[in-house]
Amino acid sequence: MTIQQLRYAVTISELGSLNKASEVLYIAQPSLTSSMQELEKELGITIFSRSGRGVTLTNDGVEFIRYAREVLHQYDALLEKFGKGGTRKKKFGISTQHYSFAVKSFVEMVRQFGTEEYEFAIRETRTRDVIDDVFTGKSELGILYLSDFNRKPLEKLLHANQLEFHPLTQCEAYVYLWRGHPLAKKPVIRFDDLDPYPCLSFEQGDSSSFYYAEEILSTADYPRTIKATDRATMLNLMVGLSGYTLCSGVISEELNGSDYIAVPFEADDGAVGKRMEIGYITKKNLILSGIAQHYVQELDRYLRQYQETHKGE
Repeated sequence: MTIQQLRYAVTISELGSLNKASEVLYIAQPSLTSSMQELEKELGITIFSRSGRGVTLTNDGVEFIRYAREVLHQYDALLEKFGKGGTRKKKFGISTQHYSFAVKSFVEMVRQFGTEEYEFAIRETRTRDVIDDVFTGKSELGILYLSDFNRKPLEKLLHANQLEFHPLTQCEAYVYLWRGHPLAKKPVIRFDDLDPYPCLSFEQGDSSSFYYAEEILSTADYPRTIKATDRATMLNLMVGLSGYTLCSGVISEELNGSDYIAVPFEADDGAVGKRMEIGYITKKNLILSGIAQHYVQELDRYLRQYQETHKGE
């Protein structure tokens, strides 16, 4: 088993096609097929199930690819630290809940490193997908939050997947809405103020648990609710329907524009989960690549700077 075979297998699993993988890897399909057959024979398992529609992973294949990604990540991290260069682009990806500050930090990192040497990926996605992406090695880091409400079930899930949470900052609840919203000029907003307006939330999937909600106080009784799947739609609903969402209050005007504001939210004293602890998840005992460390530094710098700038608001 070679590093090259591992890279072949991961690429095939991502593309779901030997033809497409052979084009990306610049290798003839018969040679690629032969290499995978030799790997399966050596391991004594079937990694791919082949059909006229392409290839899919078997149960053994799913587990194998997870470990293969981890080995490749560590191999690439070693090359980055000790290697003498090369022409192959290094990969770095993150998965995140829908946070503009995570995108802003990603933008700053890419600006500094450029795209000639690295192949970057950022995935704004559902909470469970953030966890799965880091677990499978698709992303090196995942950005999400914990609160008194979701901490126990999410930490249990992270532990089961051999992942760990690294805190970055803590935030109180804010109401995020359009600057032209009737409540936009209030110094603080309470639940009663929000009754006439739809509460917007990110859809987490049909079988998702409410512990995966990206919005704090997700179990409160909201008389009007609308779900969306992406941040652009969420912003449009804020304007078109005077919708709102509950968030950390850490927003990026550079990316989202100045038409949206965060107003402090005054929750009931007994409300559970009204404080967010934002952080990133990684595999346990993982040596972060140099670029991952730089991204974490950008996140920390942005969050600290934002909170310092908006202190007392």
